Amino acid sequence: MKKILPFFSYLFHPIFVPVYAALLYFFCNDSYFTNPEKYFALFQIVIITIVLPILFFFLLRVSGQVDSIMISEISQRKIPLVILCFLTILLVRKSITLDRFPELHFFFLGGLLSTVLALVFLFFKTKVSLHMIAISALTTFVITLSIHNQTRNINWIAFLVLMNGFVASSRLEMNAHTPKELAIGFFLGIIPQLLLSSFWL
Repeated sequence: MKKILPFFSYLFHPIFVPVYAALLYFFCNDSYFTNPEKYFALFQIVIITIVLPILFFFLLRVSGQVDSIMISEISQRKIPLVILCFLTILLVRKSITLDRFPELHFFFLGGLLSTVLALVFLFFKTKVSLHMIAISALTTFVITLSIHNQTRNINWIAFLVLMNGFVASSRLEMNAHTPKELAIGFFLGIIPQLLLSSFWL
């Protein structure tokens, strides 16, 4: 089991979770979008949340600003989080806009708020778990989306709740975080999603 646990850290790496949220939003719930709209939106999300962050990571790696994809050092996290904030702002202003995809728009706004709070914690020498922020935010989004659409996503919800435990265990097994850092990340993922869900539930 100890050999398997690190797999969940890579499967639910924060750069992949926005795509998972979009896939669940477009294809696992009632939606009124055409397939071209779905695919174009997914394409934009992949470019902005996966491709560009990876390119920025390599630039930071070459310049010596970061040493690994997990970015374990507090001092190395500030620049990537600032970049992530700007990319998310670009996404919600130009692609996943309020008038086109309101629920997904607020999911990304919640993610932006969580990222800003994680950045603030860095100035207090606290390394919040971005993995826990991502997986707990995704779980909360799927639950609220299920309530909003009045659909039964019990299997997905149960799976994601289970994944919260696996991701937390994975981060502990890899000595990436303390239980306190995981707990803070868990709540930083949930609370912004719950607060912003009041605008579309």
